[in-house]
Amino acid sequence: MDDKLIPRIAFEIATARQERTIKRLWILCLVLIVALITTNGAWLYWENQWEDVVVTQDNEDGYNNYVGNDGYITN
Repeated sequence: MDDKLIPRIAFEIATARQERTIKRLWILCLVLIVALITTNGAWLYWENQWEDVVVTQDNEDGYNNYVGNDGYITN
């Protein structure tokens, strides 16, 4: 089989280019991981700042209306 040779300088240039690309991809991975953790933390903070309120009322004939603080009637 006939082996093809490339100049050493071409190999070094290609290797250096790949090393820079790999370094940039690692930095991108770290930035994406930090962004994922930050956005998940923000959503957890957002969801935990609200208070869940359950209102129950009983009525003899089964019809029940609740007027909330905002004036809306919930049937």
